[in-house]
Amino acid sequence: MNGTQKILIAAGIILLIAGLTWPWLSKLPFGKLPGDIVIDRPGFKFYFPIVTMIIISAVISFVLWLIKKM
Repeated sequence: MNGTQKILIAAGIILLIAGLTWPWLSKLPFGKLPGDIVIDRPGFKFYFPIVTMIIISAVISFVLWLIKKM
């Protein structure tokens, strides 16, 4: 198996696990972390989850690093 196949299989497994655990994952505070920017005014809502994106990026980078080591 080459590297691309391993990455696609791992991504599929991760998506499957995330889909199966979605009822519990949706209760996590992601999207509501300190540092996430929310501007809520009448007729306008701006949401920029910067801290959430940094954490998700770090987790994805770590998982890809682990897959690369296999």
